[in-house]
Amino acid sequence: MRFPELSLDQCIKCNICVTACPVAAVTDRFPGPKYVGPQAGRFRMPNQPTPDISVDYCSGCRVCNLVCPNGVKIVEMNARARHEMIIQGQLSPRLRLRNNLIARTELLGNIAQPIAPIANALLNAPLVRKLTEIALDIAKDAPLPPFANQRFSRWWKKRVHDNDEQAQTDRKVVFFHGCATEYYEPHVGRAAIHILQANGFKVIVPPQNCCGLPLLSNGEFDAARKYHQRNVDNLIPFARQGIPIVGTSTSCTLTLKDEAPELLRMHDADTRLVAEQTYDINEFLRTLWDQDQLQTSGLTPIPLKLAYHQPCQYRAHQIGVPSVEILSIIPQLEIEESHADCCGIAGTYGYKKEKYEIAMAVGSALFDFVLDLGGPLAVCDSETCRWQITHATGVPSIHPVELLAAAYGFKPEGALAEVLANAK
Repeated sequence: MRFPELSLDQCIKCNICVTACPVAAVTDRFPGPKYVGPQAGRFRMPNQPTPDISVDYCSGCRVCNLVCPNGVKIVEMNARARHEMIIQGQLSPRLRLRNNLIARTELLGNIAQPIAPIANALLNAPLVRKLTEIALDIAKDAPLPPFANQRFSRWWKKRVHDNDEQAQTDRKVVFFHGCATEYYEPHVGRAAIHILQANGFKVIVPPQNCCGLPLLSNGEFDAARKYHQRNVDNLIPFARQGIPIVGTSTSCTLTLKDEAPELLRMHDADTRLVAEQTYDINEFLRTLWDQDQLQTSGLTPIPLKLAYHQPCQYRAHQIGVPSVEILSIIPQLEIEESHADCCGIAGTYGYKKEKYEIAMAVGSALFDFVLDLGGPLAVCDSETCRWQITHATGVPSIHPVELLAAAYGFKPEGALAEVLANAK
């Protein structure tokens, strides 16, 4: 079914979505997916104010979509309702400014990353955070990640010739790094590049911009459409050649695969082809493993027992849990799955003053799991989930590719480097 609103009459009012919703379980500000989704959808008219603005408290975690027995596209319905709220002016100018600001990750990165030490000092200053909360309703305690001293793309430009020399092969893969790797966690991109090269691929990093998911999540569909179209234009030459497009951000890859085409009604041939050629990196590595093409011999043991959380956006891919499968090839590494519904942050959701406490309550079961396991690190595929886990528990959280790259012999960075040094 192409348009989400056409699925509302498939709702049988069974309430399983309300029972499973992690937001409705912790606050009465959100009555539940059924009520703000298909039920309210029957009363939403074109070019009319939405009858229920509590839809803005939907975090977009997609748990409702996954449990619905009839396949009602509740999250997409709610996202479109939020977009209509903005068109109809039902969001205050201050909140819309706030939402636009935190959704422009590329803009923020381009401004702040070149002055990373200064920007990080300001963002960590209690007075600045308090003033930002007063002025823009950005939660003063929300987990703002530090900007990296060097963005990923600049590191890559210095490395690209080495890449050509190392990959003596016709096997190629496109790497879509996303904003988190570009501005905050370039070491995740470096780990991914090492793994892909170790498996005999020439890595291509074409021009790219933000996937647009933060804008989609905040109802700014027109801006998100421009972002997505630019990415399609940059990626389609490779998709036409059958070159896989691989990303380390589960949110970015889901946006390229599904969210942008679905919500923005972009169903042209180029958009569909890019979606078909897009893979999460561990999904891609699992495909190689299934074909006996993944390098699995001679891996360095990692004697750790770590908690793993599968992000909501990763579950929405509906591809199982490839990260846990891939990590199983590392000798002596033990992974314990959290099976928690959501960490609560939901992209930009938990950064908003009125939603910060809700986000922390939603993630409480996950935080308890991480703390009870007692591992020195937590593992998660989504950048915002990692930042939320670390913020709530004090336990550093890393991407699965960092562990696999270390097992491949790549020099670990950051928290993983410290933990492995102490484990010797």
